[in-house]
Amino acid sequence: MRKGVGHYAHKGLGGGGTAVRRLGGTARTAGTLFGALSAAAAGQASGARNELDPAVLAGRSANEVMSAVVEAARPVDGTQDGEASRAAIGKALSELLTQYPDADLLNLSEEQRILAVERFIAWDVFNRFELDLGKTIQEKAPSAMSALSRLKEVRDFITQAVAAEFRKLAGGAAALGSSRVAAMVRDAIGLAIGVFEGYL
Repeated sequence: MRKGVGHYAHKGLGGGGTAVRRLGGTARTAGTLFGALSAAAAGQASGARNELDPAVLAGRSANEVMSAVVEAARPVDGTQDGEASRAAIGKALSELLTQYPDADLLNLSEEQRILAVERFIAWDVFNRFELDLGKTIQEKAPSAMSALSRLKEVRDFITQAVAAEFRKLAGGAAALGSSRVAAMVRDAIGLAIGVFEGYL
């Protein structure tokens, strides 16, 4: 599994430098996501059409707020990558609420906002892996259950590697803003791809 992810990082994504450029949208979306969540925590609306407006969303369900966060951070653009990123934001927020059941998505702490971004990165990188190689993994697996198990193993591995690199960078950050988070994400992706390539 590690060799397979390493081969994908090296050949499929073109190595660290190329991967960072190819995943530039992930970094930009991560910065926008952090900015949107930070604005909400400060009571400010965000998004091209103020989709994430704490005053309007107060008292709404978690699912409604999550949908507003997705719209503010990654509006629909009709691309496969865009849809993968939108799904990654939703999954990241769901994981955040699993870890912090009482969290208010309109008033997250900085620690919670950083966790949301970290999980988004991991899901977005995995989603791209699955888009590129998921069909091959399913075809090569002896059964559907085996294919699902292999994909879960890859997802867990990517999640752990990305989280480790991102937390190293986030731990040393003083003031975080959208551009700083986007820069950290670019660095974390580069470091994680380097880790993956090291398994070849």
